[in-house]
Amino acid sequence: MELYNGRPTDLTGREDREIRVYDLLDSLGIEYQRTDHGHADTMEACNEIDAVLDVLICKNLFLCNRQKTDFYLLMMPGDKPFKTKELSKQIGSARLSFASPDFMLEFLDIKPGAVSVMGLMNDKDNRVRLLVDEDVLKGEYVGCHPCVNTSSLKIKTADVFGKYLDAVHHTATTVKLVGEE
Repeated sequence: MELYNGRPTDLTGREDREIRVYDLLDSLGIEYQRTDHGHADTMEACNEIDAVLDVLICKNLFLCNRQKTDFYLLMMPGDKPFKTKELSKQIGSARLSFASPDFMLEFLDIKPGAVSVMGLMNDKDNRVRLLVDEDVLKGEYVGCHPCVNTSSLKIKTADVFGKYLDAVHHTATTVKLVGEE
């Protein structure tokens, strides 16, 4: 795997959803590095990518309440265990579960395995609330997929939680997850 600065020069074979991410980042003047790779839809697969990008790829979970009326995108360190009860208490939403791939596609234009903060650019009606573990905000950079799981990006944390979220009209709610019941 190689590390590149910015978008691919040849967009042949790239999905529209990926190209739209590069278009938006470029229009906002956000610098990023990129690596291309085989399908990386598990945290284990992301560990090798972490080494190339020299950044921790976030675990991104797409969640909903029992009634399927509230939807959440949770960004957390990949090595931290996720405990539903711990998060539920902090956001005041009981019975969180994983949202269906249909909702993921409808709101974020993302398929399972490629969930990323970049998908919020497709959430025009602000149906998805972004939750971020405080440890993600401590790093200088964040790693994420550009709405596909065959490329990964390294972007300054300040740019993601500043310029990018401002442009896509979302805010982040910081949570503290320790992985305990």
